[in-house]
Amino acid sequence: MRFAITRLPIALAAAVVPVAARAADGVVTQAVDNPYGLDALWAQGDFVARGTLLALVVMSAASWYVLLTKLWEQTRLFLQAKKANQVFWKAPSVEAGIAALPARSPFRAVAATGVDALAHHGGSLVENIDRSTWVSQAIQRAVDHVVNRLQGGLVVLATVGSTAPFIGLFGTVWGIYHALTAIGIAGQASIDKVAGPVGEALIMTAIGLAVAVPAVLGYNWLVRRNKVAIDHVRHFGSDLHSVLLGGVHSNPRVRAAVSAKPVIAQAA
Repeated sequence: MRFAITRLPIALAAAVVPVAARAADGVVTQAVDNPYGLDALWAQGDFVARGTLLALVVMSAASWYVLLTKLWEQTRLFLQAKKANQVFWKAPSVEAGIAALPARSPFRAVAATGVDALAHHGGSLVENIDRSTWVSQAIQRAVDHVVNRLQGGLVVLATVGSTAPFIGLFGTVWGIYHALTAIGIAGQASIDKVAGPVGEALIMTAIGLAVAVPAVLGYNWLVRRNKVAIDHVRHFGSDLHSVLLGGVHSNPRVRAAVSAKPVIAQAA
């Protein structure tokens, strides 16, 4: 009897070792699914939890779309600013410089607006406005239009960065509430009953932070780049104002407007 008792553990160990060896060699594999992952959260969640997840996914997609499109727009404007500095100021006339710029360049739009304002100065409604003021206002309006286009879409990044953590927190609170309700109904509060549902609920907060952090970083980065781009446009408009009032023009109407005596509003 003693011999049987002492030999039994040895026999069991001999039977277990080959299985462990085979498992270590990779012959025997068994995939274990995570019962507390995103799949379980989506499958076991109600319409509020699923709606929260969808909202975070949509916000993340919108923020990345805005980030990439605005980055491309700013990069293109920097290239157009370099093109304007190389071509426009070396042209024999303002009109030739405008023709040398690309059709969709914001610098071409600003220059064309200034030329048009100078050519149409002296009408019945604007004849009492100083020519310099009239041209300056027209250029400023064109520059403001470019600035508004550059700043468009940044509000999306600011909104996502400020609200995504709270949406994820809402999903966490909702998930914990349902987890505690289910535990109370079941009457069991063991660690396996609590850790799983609470861990699933905390995934919402992690997703909210993952959505908000790139949006905030992208917003700060784009704002900084926007300031540099806006400076390029404003400096171009300021130099254009000086050139229009004293530069060389190929348009006879513009030359006549420049050579004419400026009309200044008189006090009544």
